[in-house]
Amino acid sequence: MAKFEGYKDIYVFVEQKNGEVANVGYELISEARKLVASIPQMNFQVVGVLLGHNIKDKANDVIAHGADKVIVVDDALLEGYSTQFYADALTQVINSFKPDSFLTGATVLGRDLAPRVAARLNAGLTADATKIEIDQEKAKDGEALLLVTRPTFGGNLFGTIVCPDTRPQMATIRPNVFSMDAVDASRTGEVVEFTPEWTDTDPKVIVKEVIAKVVEGVDITKADILVGAGRGAEDCLDMVQAVAEELGGELCASRAVVDDGFADKAIQVGQTGKTVRPSLYIACGISGACQHVAGMEKSDMIIAINRDPQAEIFSIANMGFIGDVKEILPLLKDEIIAAKKG
Repeated sequence: MAKFEGYKDIYVFVEQKNGEVANVGYELISEARKLVASIPQMNFQVVGVLLGHNIKDKANDVIAHGADKVIVVDDALLEGYSTQFYADALTQVINSFKPDSFLTGATVLGRDLAPRVAARLNAGLTADATKIEIDQEKAKDGEALLLVTRPTFGGNLFGTIVCPDTRPQMATIRPNVFSMDAVDASRTGEVVEFTPEWTDTDPKVIVKEVIAKVVEGVDITKADILVGAGRGAEDCLDMVQAVAEELGGELCASRAVVDDGFADKAIQVGQTGKTVRPSLYIACGISGACQHVAGMEKSDMIIAINRDPQAEIFSIANMGFIGDVKEILPLLKDEIIAAKKG
């Protein structure tokens, strides 16, 4: 007999705003598919949970991105995000359907919603996960125990957390940590409409006005090419910027460069900055501390430039150059210009 009778499947909260689904929901569905594939004997499905108003038409998009089933909670009280109503509705969904695991994006909304739901359910929640696996030994006994890894102690260590005593197992994951599979418009799945039972429809918090945030500069999470500056490149940031421009990419920086006042927080990569997944990431004078690596290790191609041959960055780099960035970057710039002309 299963340890948690009735609890089954991996559920993903599919975050949407004004009818636009956030990519992190699709990224988590793709990762959930891999988890389910690792335990075929348990016959788990990937289930998306979609909350909002007039969003039923988005269910097929969620299926096309990999969900086997989508639970749609469509209600006027869920038109805009409300901690009160979203937490109430999601708690009812979980109590009714009994998911074994529940994944949420570590966005502003997800970080507000997930812990409140976990507290109501008395369930365990791991925040800001960077890796999720299923314990294959436990799976042999019919238990899909999640092994959730996340940075700890300021990013200096990585810990694996398990929730063996409660269900669902809950975790929040940052955007861009996992890749998003290609859309398959031919996929079919089940759409279930769930109607929440409100015990109180009087909002405790009233939003009188929403002011759109003015985004200045470039969103490095959307850049295909990034050239990162570490402390070793602080005295040649203009050259780092020039190389980025020649490649048609963007400049980003490590926490050390931001803390030293040489770069804005908006372009910081790492555990306390942003997680990026560019096709090409050039690390200039970056040591490779795990805090920074957590934010860029999923890049398709990593090129490291560092004068220390023992720098940790070389352990994850596809290609490395040992030397002073002030000497290597001008050569690299010239080669890029020559290649573009040729």
